[in-house]
Amino acid sequence: MKNRKWTGHLRMAFAAMLAIMLVTPAGAQTREQAKRIHDRLAGVPPSENVLQAMTSATQASHQVCADNGVTGAECAAYIAMEDPSFYNVTLKNFAAPWTNREFNVFVPLNDYIATVIGMIRDDLDFRGVLWEDIQYVGAPGTVATAPAGNNNAHYEQLEAGNHSLKDVLQRTTQSSVNGLDSGATSGVITSRAAAEAFFVAGTNRAMFRFTMVNHFCRDMEELRDERLSPDRIRQDVSRSPGGDSRLFLNNCVGCHNGMHPLAGAYAYYNYNETTGRLEYTPGAVQPKYFNNDLNFPQGFRTVDDSWENRWREGQNAYLGFDPSLPGFGNGAKSLGEELGNSQAFAACQVRKVFRAVCMRSPENAADRGMVDQLTTDFMTSLGYRMKDVFAQTAVHCMGQ
Repeated sequence: MKNRKWTGHLRMAFAAMLAIMLVTPAGAQTREQAKRIHDRLAGVPPSENVLQAMTSATQASHQVCADNGVTGAECAAYIAMEDPSFYNVTLKNFAAPWTNREFNVFVPLNDYIATVIGMIRDDLDFRGVLWEDIQYVGAPGTVATAPAGNNNAHYEQLEAGNHSLKDVLQRTTQSSVNGLDSGATSGVITSRAAAEAFFVAGTNRAMFRFTMVNHFCRDMEELRDERLSPDRIRQDVSRSPGGDSRLFLNNCVGCHNGMHPLAGAYAYYNYNETTGRLEYTPGAVQPKYFNNDLNFPQGFRTVDDSWENRWREGQNAYLGFDPSLPGFGNGAKSLGEELGNSQAFAACQVRKVFRAVCMRSPENAADRGMVDQLTTDFMTSLGYRMKDVFAQTAVHCMGQ
């Protein structure tokens, strides 16, 4: 009888030890994954209290998660995004390369970067980054210098003072800062930082090319299509480079025939290096559009800011432009709407977030399937809210 009782106690003890052995690794893994989510989203280790909250959040609700309607591991990601470093470091580094030709992440905070950060923080429809009259600035009194259209001092002081961008950024209109008519603003395209980098000198083709690189994740070589009509290629492009017309017909034409009809939208813009301002001259095409017009006088001469999207047909139709839009118009704002409402824009944002959070490009079927599904969700159920993309991506990569 005593042996039976002793045997029963041993079985119970063994069962308890087995339960501990089975539960402990799972708990440790959840804690490790929560820490990885925080590290990748905020770029800094979580405090013990935050880590505990994130670990518990994978099982239960949390106020920040209830406010955003998320549960489970995605709830842990939202807790991580409450850290100021998500805004001051992760999002700043996320947007900084889009603001310069070198794709340099080590640039001062500017109006372009601040606007991207503010739109993500406020869960705004991110498509508007290409056309809204919107700009984020520091709250009044945060720094000594007010935001201005001719210098970057306001933003540099925000960064130098190590202010929490999560707390101090406020939304305003871009037109109230740079003096443009609201109808001439086009999100970050007409920000001072973008103008200084891409509307300076040249012929404004740089603005279009870098918009494709930064917001379509494609450079011009990937978009070439020699079968489109060359009738809107400007006069400065030689039709016989090096005396050989075959170079133009078999190479140059493929990029220029799609770019030029679209870049006409920027015909009234120029960044003035002397004043440090973006100039807008409605009804008057900027003289730089006629640089080297004797290279081929029979070419297209820009007379207004009209644009036409010829990529809606042919091999670039896969970019997925909105069929409810006309595919043509005038000015940067309407072009921004054309580009922002494409599937290519949505897919690019998701891929950029994946690289930023997972620290690699999608590399297997699971990654690619997740990116494809998240792109679809981004355009539909998520309403183009970027924080959801960051959260779901962090969860996907938390175990890797």
